[in-house]
Amino acid sequence: MKKILSAVLCALLVLTCVAFAACSNTPAEESKPAEPTAYGFTGEKDLAKTGTVDTVAADVNVTGDPSAVKIGLILVGDATEGYTKAHMDGIKGAAQALGISDSQLLWKYKVEESEAVTEAGKQLITEGCTYIFSNSYGHQDYMAALAKDYPNVHFVAMTGDTAAKTNLPNFSNAFTAVYESRYVSGVIAGLKLAELIKDGKISDSNKSGDNIKIGYVGAFNYAEVVSGYTAFYLGLKSVVNNVVMDVQYTSSWFDFDKEKAAAETLISRGCVIIGQHADSAGAPTAVQEAFKKGTVVYSVGYNVSMLDACPDAALTSASNTWQVYYQYAFSEAINGGNIATNWAAGYGRAAVNTTELGKACAPGTEEKVAEVVAKLKSGEVKVFDTTKFTVGGKNVTWAYATDSDNDWTNDSNNVISDGQYYESYVQSAPSFSLRIDGITELN
Repeated sequence: MKKILSAVLCALLVLTCVAFAACSNTPAEESKPAEPTAYGFTGEKDLAKTGTVDTVAADVNVTGDPSAVKIGLILVGDATEGYTKAHMDGIKGAAQALGISDSQLLWKYKVEESEAVTEAGKQLITEGCTYIFSNSYGHQDYMAALAKDYPNVHFVAMTGDTAAKTNLPNFSNAFTAVYESRYVSGVIAGLKLAELIKDGKISDSNKSGDNIKIGYVGAFNYAEVVSGYTAFYLGLKSVVNNVVMDVQYTSSWFDFDKEKAAAETLISRGCVIIGQHADSAGAPTAVQEAFKKGTVVYSVGYNVSMLDACPDAALTSASNTWQVYYQYAFSEAINGGNIATNWAAGYGRAAVNTTELGKACAPGTEEKVAEVVAKLKSGEVKVFDTTKFTVGGKNVTWAYATDSDNDWTNDSNNVISDGQYYESYVQSAPSFSLRIDGITELN
């Protein structure tokens, strides 16, 4: 996701219990709780058992003519960066599975988050596309405007969060429950850390008090990144509890040099594990170089395997299986059906995964991954279990997803219920923005 953060959002994200988004139809007078306390709100409200995000349509049943559709693709990058490559692989896999030929896919690469989206969209419409997908959050507003102007074309802004409130029947959002694979990648890192502790390889320079230091290279301080690094941290803490994490931002989704420098900063601070939510191999490259010099440090990547860049110290990467969504959406296009306004799915639909385990992984990692994935599917393990974290030393019992009308008032239902924060519940994109104890944002 590529987001453009407003100054208002920057200010609000520092609050302990931020006003998060809402795609809720709950009337304002029913949804406003009592006066807020320091770390939540007084009063309780049950979370409905069904959200507004579609995660149900698992099977595709093609009844229409695959040759009759033409699909436009507006991509923020190309195959040289992991995020877009993962989308491209998913698109091609879905098309092949459904009998859609290469000539029916029209590609627009490296489309900036600007009026370039509008231009690309109009070109695709002129060329006969009736379904158009973009893969960057920064494309979303332009896609929505196009949807309003071209009601006979369906537009999907991947990773977006505004489709429901536009009330446009031809505009949709989609994401995966990538926080689940982030959590699992954290478990993998935790198993390695436990092995290092057992082998006596953690030194005082790797600690802050009694806690072991880990690091994370983040692109921006958006909910998607915060949700991801929190899930990673909680997964790691489920194995080794005494850890703290520093997050170093780069203010870019893809910048090899900045990501490498951020990882080097974290390594110099004694971090033993370096996770990432950034698209290049910069951070794993820094880890590999440090590892070869004798530093105890290991890498967890994102989107694609980082074993080429970091063969000795890469453990795995949290990733998405985008084909699951594209196969669903393309089948709806073929059948003349309705693409869900919001869609998100995780391990239950095989829409997320962790990549090949590196040789540095601790023994028993593969078996543990299978166990945790099974428990995520069954609900026994909850990524954002509110008994597992605090904010300002206190448990959180009330939180909101995204603001529904951009006025930053608390007009959404509480998304904490049954002891967990329900991520990707009222919108497909992540909304978790709580800054939990144990994690420090360095910039």
